[in-house]
Amino acid sequence: MTTRPLVQVYNSRGAVKDRQVKLPGVFSAPLRIDIVQDVFVNMNKNRRQAYAVSPEAGEQTSAASWGTGRAVARIPRVSGGGTHRAGQGAFGNMCRGGRMFSPTKIWRRWHRKINVNQRRFALTSALVATAVPALVMARGHRIDEVNEVPLVVADESIHGLSKTKHAVAFLEKLGLYDELMKVKDSRQIRRGKGKMRNRRHVQRKGPLVVFLKKGNLARAFRNVPGVDLCCVTRLNLLQLAPGGHVGRFVIWTESAFKELEALYGSEGSPSTRKSGYVLPRSKMTNSDLSRIINSDEIQSALKAKRTARVRYVRKKNPLKNRGFMIKLNPYEKIRLRKVILAQQKQADAKKEAIKAARTSTAKKNQIKKQRKEYYAGVLSNPVIYEK
Repeated sequence: MTTRPLVQVYNSRGAVKDRQVKLPGVFSAPLRIDIVQDVFVNMNKNRRQAYAVSPEAGEQTSAASWGTGRAVARIPRVSGGGTHRAGQGAFGNMCRGGRMFSPTKIWRRWHRKINVNQRRFALTSALVATAVPALVMARGHRIDEVNEVPLVVADESIHGLSKTKHAVAFLEKLGLYDELMKVKDSRQIRRGKGKMRNRRHVQRKGPLVVFLKKGNLARAFRNVPGVDLCCVTRLNLLQLAPGGHVGRFVIWTESAFKELEALYGSEGSPSTRKSGYVLPRSKMTNSDLSRIINSDEIQSALKAKRTARVRYVRKKNPLKNRGFMIKLNPYEKIRLRKVILAQQKQADAKKEAIKAARTSTAKKNQIKKQRKEYYAGVLSNPVIYEK
């Protein structure tokens, strides 16, 4: 991923030496964060220690079921009498003092096997990420004052350190003062019960120092907070990508940086330290898709852009759309006219019937009214009736 041909070598004062080293071919390998995370999860499981409850826990009592017919549950009950404990349920996971459900066993599958090639692929991806300043800064490392990433220091400058104060002064001259202060200020008490289990404090990760020969180097850096050391032949994904997050800031010694070429080889030559190992290759030599698509080679092979507008006929339901039905069946217009005329004729006939019924009712009411008036008149003047 990183394609610079040469990398500067720095001395103990943070100044550039008069020599440069060639960038190893491993830094041109593809960066696969998904593989790194998957391998890290499986590798991290291999550090677990087996745990289990006692096989006899919850069952160290004399208890037996009372059976049926006593209107109580058939759970085993503590035998004896004279105490509150007698008659209480036992053994079951729902009982006080009983065993847990499905007691844990030490023969659980704690560890995971990982393919060698997959593990090496993840390691090379983690190495590539250490040379990308954006990924290193995204992981939280303070490298604003660092001159170059990857950072390579001369062997004679770092192997001469034997005291912690000299190591701290060396890191400050390289521009890592903010990084050391970040790690120092991040130390705090762990949340949860882990602080009672011999892991009381937590703090951030600092730089990783990679060397080829140990010497006095370990004595100088081992007490600096957040700084880890690792031999270049024993590179570990758990140190290069803590938490599965790529971009650990690495300080390389010159001899360790040169050894990477022999350990991992390059794109054209295999490794001389690992039998039959070749660096993984990218699926695409150029991942800039927009540049590829817009290149003259691709554009010249494409068909010309269609400028004519293609009109598509919208499908309509003739049972719901009257105009579309008439377009399909011209007789539909005549049928609709007949239906409308028939409905109009029926409506007129209904109006006439209602009008005739209302006229007949009016006449009946008038006759009824006249009868009432006549009857009332007769009752009010009986003389007329006698004549």
